Amino acid sequence: MITVGIDIAKRNHEACFMAGDGREQQPPCRFRNNQAGLQALLKQVQQLPEPVSIGLEATGHYWLALHDGLVRAGLSVQVLNPLQTHAYRRSTLRKVKNDRKDAWLIADLVRIGRGRAAYVPDTTILQLRELTRFRCYLIDKIGDSKRKALTILDRGFPDYEGLFSDVFIQSSRALLATAATAADFASANLDELTALLTRASRGRLGQAKAQDSLGSQALGQVARFELRALLDQIAFLEQHVAAVEQEVEAPMATIEQHLTDIKGISAVLAASLLAEIGDVSRFSRLENLVAYAGIDPTIFSSGEFTASESHMSKRGSPYLRRALWLAAVSTSRWNPDLQAYLHRRLEEGKPYRVVMGAIARKLLARIYVILKENRPYEVR
Repeated sequence: MITVGIDIAKRNHEACFMAGDGREQQPPCRFRNNQAGLQALLKQVQQLPEPVSIGLEATGHYWLALHDGLVRAGLSVQVLNPLQTHAYRRSTLRKVKNDRKDAWLIADLVRIGRGRAAYVPDTTILQLRELTRFRCYLIDKIGDSKRKALTILDRGFPDYEGLFSDVFIQSSRALLATAATAADFASANLDELTALLTRASRGRLGQAKAQDSLGSQALGQVARFELRALLDQIAFLEQHVAAVEQEVEAPMATIEQHLTDIKGISAVLAASLLAEIGDVSRFSRLENLVAYAGIDPTIFSSGEFTASESHMSKRGSPYLRRALWLAAVSTSRWNPDLQAYLHRRLEEGKPYRVVMGAIARKLLARIYVILKENRPYEVR
């Protein structure tokens, strides 16, 4: 068996051809990350005298296109986590780091059977993962815009935020599109604006309150411009979030799942969990999935010393951990047993984040059983 190790890069890949005895079968080659480069590599592979096993690193997103092309060509491809090659490099005597050496390390790691193939999701899971992660990106951008808008309000109208349950509800946005500072509200003489202010805040905000607020008047025109731009940006991003959620429906319709049977887990949240977990059979035990989510406790002991406190490791998938946290918050409101557990632990003096971490662990155990046995959720 000839092993081909490929070091992945953005524009050019490096390939090393290694025989079964560890010697290079032929000189390494560099090929472009395009269709012509792929065909050049396939031509060299076809000329090799023995069967070929290919190994490559999961470097960012650059490996996906090459992996797809090699698989479609009927080749055996093994995807490695870069942490594996990094650990293997540290075991070598010479500290050399370049593309050619990396390709050699990958080929040798696959040749000796020490490489552990990384999970490559199927097309449906890959689509779900891309959509749900893009949704997270949009949500984060909305959060950034809202925080910036609140900063502008703090300078121009410090009392405004405390007068609404949510500054960004539609009635509040209508007000902020008209005026941005306390001076704007106080100087407005239009009966319609005053009525809108009073009605939107349920009588808690009017011209008297605006006149009493201490806000900077120097940035009035600038604050109005910035705030309107941010409100438009938030509305624009929210439209795209809704479009992404609608786009998620198509791949979700092809998956038989029962996660939404758990009260508090919406279809979008279930899609995020399924996208990050993928094929649950790759986790032989629940503890493996817990570690993959990064909600397992850290352990530190040396000799006779053992740390009395442990923290969440946070070494796994941040996207799965985020989805689990949101699911834990939501399900603890709708499931009586989780709600009772939350209140009991809080009464015992446990911090909220610690309790929610424990609920996330309980919830993940239920998700694991549902996916493993592919059966509906039952309240026992």
